[in-house]
Amino acid sequence: MSAPRLAHVLVGRETGVYRMAYREWGDAANPRVVVCAHGLTRNGRDFESLANALAGDFRVVAPDVVGRGESDWLRDPMGYQVPLYVQDMLVLIARLNVATVHWVGTSMGGLIGMILAAMPGTPIRRLLLNDVGPVLAASALARIGEYVGKAPAMPSRAAAEAYIRAVSAPFGPHSDAQWAFLTEVMLKPDGNGWRLNYDPGIAIPFQKAAGDDVNLWPLYDNIRCPVLLTRGAQSDLLSVDTACAMSERGPKAAWVDFEGVGHAPTFLQEDQIAVASSFLKAE
Repeated sequence: MSAPRLAHVLVGRETGVYRMAYREWGDAANPRVVVCAHGLTRNGRDFESLANALAGDFRVVAPDVVGRGESDWLRDPMGYQVPLYVQDMLVLIARLNVATVHWVGTSMGGLIGMILAAMPGTPIRRLLLNDVGPVLAASALARIGEYVGKAPAMPSRAAAEAYIRAVSAPFGPHSDAQWAFLTEVMLKPDGNGWRLNYDPGIAIPFQKAAGDDVNLWPLYDNIRCPVLLTRGAQSDLLSVDTACAMSERGPKAAWVDFEGVGHAPTFLQEDQIAVASSFLKAE
């Protein structure tokens, strides 16, 4: 696999200026761009396998949402909310200097993409929603809230991998090499072993908002571009009923389930990569 190019874009908000990191694969002059946005606690490196599969046809860009990976942390953790992330992604798309992009979003990254795609004049041309939709189950959000920002001490890499395997069990079966990669993406040395590669402060607004199902049907119904929904067949975040409704209303998403997977497919598996590639190239 080819190594990505790492770059940063400066973003200005009322509370100050911060840097958002992003990785890029493929020809930097290619006007066909795919933006891949990760889930709540992950970062852009999650998409390395998918990006390498797409790089011959697309310029692939995977940001580290602020507070994660190589991006800066916010001074005020209450800023860690989707509306701010949407603004940041518009800044990133402007930096890329293209009129349109395809969007691949896992969980939180899919919510960002759904909001962008629902906007009048949206730059999103095709939208892949990975195990996320307009209704999010409160029980699944509570499960995620149990571990966000609460990692135990990890004195060794083995301890870190055991932790990642436990909290990420819904990702489904993976090889030892794939689990090692998923762990590596999430680790930073901290002088006493390892810590997770995100600001624990992201948990504060997430936990304050927990308690009820999230309903974003009005946004979804405003989307006009082609949509593909990829879902873990055992997902606790996105129900079968919601997926069915997504295929019947609004943009009438095409829908693919991956058996043996919960929340969320990782796009490390060949069948998952093939489904995403086929959709993104079908234009």
